[in-house]
Amino acid sequence: MSTTETYLIDSIRLAMENVRERNTWPFGAVVVKDGQVLARAVNEVEATCDSSAHAEMQAVRAACRALGKPDLTGCTVYASGYPCPMCLSAMYLAGVRAVYYAYSNEDGAPYDLSAERGYVELARPLEQREMKLAYVPARDEGPDLYEAWRERQGR
Repeated sequence: MSTTETYLIDSIRLAMENVRERNTWPFGAVVVKDGQVLARAVNEVEATCDSSAHAEMQAVRAACRALGKPDLTGCTVYASGYPCPMCLSAMYLAGVRAVYYAYSNEDGAPYDLSAERGYVELARPLEQREMKLAYVPARDEGPDLYEAWRERQGR
C-alpha cells in the first residue's frame, strides 16, 4: 500500500468512526507535512452547530494551530470525500500543496454526499445563482477601512 493510500485509509477510518459513534456525516481528513501528521479531523457540523465544521476545515484549522500560523505551505490533505468549494478554497488560501480524496462526487451522489452542487452554483453568473450576492459600496465616515489596514501593515 502506498503512503497516499495509507493516509486515505486513515481519513476513511476517521469518517467511519464518525458514522458509527456519532451517527453523523461520513467525512474525515488528515493533514501531513514532511511525513508527519499535523492534524486529523472529522465533520463536526452537527456537533458544533457550525455549517463550516467540515472535516477538511477542521483539519486545516487544527494543522494551523499545530504550526502556530495560518500557512500550510508544503502540506498535503488526505480526505475521505471530494472537498466542497468552501474546503477547497480554505486549502488554497492556506497554501496546501496537494489534496487526495478517496470518494469522488460520483461515488457520493447516490447518497446525497456529492459536493458537485456547490461547484455548479459557483460557476453560474451572479444573477443566476440561488443565493443573492450583491455589491453595495457602503462606506463609514472617517478613514477608509482598506487604507487603514494598509497603513497598519506598513505598506
